[in-house]
Amino acid sequence: MKNWGLVVTLLYAVIVIGFLSPGLLLLVGAWSAYDFRQFYGSWVYWMYAGIFVLCQAVLLSLRVDPAAKPSRSRSRIVITASLTGLLLMMVTIVVVFALVDAAIGEKKIPTLRGPTPIVVTAGSLWFLWGILFYLLYRNSTDPVTRALTWLFRGSVLELLVAVPTHVIVRRRDECCAPVVTGFGITSGIAIMLLSFGPSVALLFKKRLERYELQGSGAGGQESEV
Repeated sequence: MKNWGLVVTLLYAVIVIGFLSPGLLLLVGAWSAYDFRQFYGSWVYWMYAGIFVLCQAVLLSLRVDPAAKPSRSRSRIVITASLTGLLLMMVTIVVVFALVDAAIGEKKIPTLRGPTPIVVTAGSLWFLWGILFYLLYRNSTDPVTRALTWLFRGSVLELLVAVPTHVIVRRRDECCAPVVTGFGITSGIAIMLLSFGPSVALLFKKRLERYELQGSGAGGQESEV
């Protein structure tokens, strides 16, 4: 099963890095060799791509882990709440910025001085979403399934907001707004695919266990004969 989890994670990484990332450049309108080198050479890009791939790998491991020990169950809830809060924080920021950009335009948005306000806002949203998820599902026997449901719904909401707002800001020929809405579209698709990954791996796990049971049953019948 670990091999299947690795396969699903690698496939997800290929989709994020090889397909969704060029899609973001296409949405923004940057499609030259220089744009590609600058984009893939940025540590910010690899940080965001790494976050998505890491979340996929961790949720995969939690989803297919059959352990039911109280201590491990508690740690699973904490980890799941942290990852869910992180991804929902991204969704919230993108949705808010996209709506504001579409409503008043990027030129009327007050400029933030320094990274501190952004870091504080992102950290606060991450903490609030994580705490909310933990309080709601701290006694759940399968918090990962709840998290996947939240992430799928959040990705749908993000796409419903990002797609029309991207059309609006592109018509205005604004500078930075298409980057926000383009990231909203690609990250929404990435989160949607991320929410499917653990479920696909679980289906493989159940199918393999069924084959093993059938094989052991057939072996037992042959030994009786």
